Amino acid sequence: MTPINPEPPRKPNKWLALINIPIQMGIIVFLFSYLGNWLDEKYPNNHTIYVKILTLVGVAISFYNLNRQLKDINQDDQ
Repeated sequence: MTPINPEPPRKPNKWLALINIPIQMGIIVFLFSYLGNWLDEKYPNNHTIYVKILTLVGVAISFYNLNRQLKDINQDDQ
């Protein structure tokens, strides 16, 4: 009998991960700003504070997600 050599596991293409990052960032920021806009319409105020705060929270979350994903990509290269 001949030994069967299994194929080495394929590494995921990091270009696909890098292309996916801006899409994720855009979706996160959009959803948080949309939620803030909805809250400003439901609870009106003079300064539209909900949309401002939640947009900043969305940006912070998207940067955290970006940092985490880039660490994972760089760790896989080593």
